[in-house]
Amino acid sequence: MALPFFYENTVSAASTHFTLSEETSKHCTQVLRMRTGAALQLTDGRGNLFKASIISEDKRKTVVLIEEQTSLPAPAKKTNIAIALLKNNSRFEWFLEKATEIGVTEIQPLLTDHTEHTRFRHDRMNGILIAAMLQSQQAWLPVLHEPIAFNVCVKNATHQQKLIAHCEDEQKNFIRDLPASNDVQVLIGPEGDFSHEEIRLALDAGFIPVSLGNTRLRAETAGVVAATLVVQR
Repeated sequence: MALPFFYENTVSAASTHFTLSEETSKHCTQVLRMRTGAALQLTDGRGNLFKASIISEDKRKTVVLIEEQTSLPAPAKKTNIAIALLKNNSRFEWFLEKATEIGVTEIQPLLTDHTEHTRFRHDRMNGILIAAMLQSQQAWLPVLHEPIAFNVCVKNATHQQKLIAHCEDEQKNFIRDLPASNDVQVLIGPEGDFSHEEIRLALDAGFIPVSLGNTRLRAETAGVVAATLVVQR
């Protein structure tokens, strides 16, 4: 049975003793009812895994003994999904969760011509990524950027392979038919798609138009499908 798995961004092997955050301490002692001697795993979200055991239980400041450290290499493939903020916030949060489980390394929220909802709580959204990372037993937390304007994203893109998924009728490549790359960015539009001007801007900047299949997808579904197709190539 897998050990309980927690995120602590300040944990390190520099000290053999580590005090868990209040949130983690409460979860260990009050939710899981873990007691002195119980084993657990910690990650800093940067590839480091720590096996530890509780030596002092407290609902606010549980102390653990670091017994073993393992460092996992960063994902070989850099996958950046640049997706517009959605009108329905819960759907955007669902995308964040699934993209993390799939293995996306970066998420860039976009402000586009058709974006209706611009409020973005980075702390809440990052918390969703952390929960998904722990649930899927990963040790690398995706980078979640602050929202930026579409034209800024396109102008500053330096990825080896730059793709845009849009709904306009024109010839497109299916992602699986393109050569695999270890550094990919995919642009995903909001409800109502990218504007014609945004699509032209991306194409002029070297983005390749791609198809995600034969059906029209919701924006958040398109993001998950794109992430899956890119990560698994």
